[in-house]
Amino acid sequence: MNTEVRTATYPTGSRTKAVDIHTPDADADADPGVGPIVLLWHGTGPDERDVLAPLARAVAALGHTVLVPDWQSDQPDGGRRHLTDSLQFALDHSRAHSTLPGRLVLGGWSAGAGAALGAALVPGQLPRPELLGDWRPVAVVGIAGDFDRPARTTGVAPSDALSAATSPVPVRLVHGTDDTVVPPASTRSMHRALLDHGWDARLTEPPTDHAGVIGCAYDPTVRRCVPARSAAARDAAHTTATMIATVAAAATGS
Repeated sequence: MNTEVRTATYPTGSRTKAVDIHTPDADADADPGVGPIVLLWHGTGPDERDVLAPLARAVAALGHTVLVPDWQSDQPDGGRRHLTDSLQFALDHSRAHSTLPGRLVLGGWSAGAGAALGAALVPGQLPRPELLGDWRPVAVVGIAGDFDRPARTTGVAPSDALSAATSPVPVRLVHGTDDTVVPPASTRSMHRALLDHGWDARLTEPPTDHAGVIGCAYDPTVRRCVPARSAAARDAAHTTATMIATVAAAATGS
């Protein structure tokens, strides 16, 4: 399936930041797609929405609209305001363009993974409760995350926030077995804890590293991740994209 991307902006404080909107065909204005809109957060590198472009295109090719915003972890609040304001933009976008208004699959890579899961585990603790209230995603996807660190959205580590009293949502976790940047132990532990608390949680571990799981490779000359050339990384990204698309499709009727 062909995909299209256009860049918009979301307001945050007195400024705006960029957000890429990936759609499943060339008619971007129609925002086609099935199921909830997918919001994906990148990791701690400031304003690195381009790093998630290969994965976002792959998910869009499977029939889902995907939003990827810039955000900055080097802000005094660790990026919390940017993440929350991009979430508000995604909700507004879904209400204007989706047949499932207000319903989002929330996902992230690296630090974005903890931010996404944290938003589901600690409802009502996000900034701007007058707008978000107790909103929660219909599903969460955590990609190569460290869930023992405080979530950028809530300030609470997901491993410490899990409670049997929290209403579960489906959680899909993916972590490369060769990841040396964020070893997979935290993801495996989070998966076991979610299962122990009765959550619908699944873990996939492709044979790749921290960047390969999103279809990228780290380039030391530019000090950032770039689209991967290896078949192994492309295969891993396809695995991640399929997992996201599948949980989004399943959430359509939930």
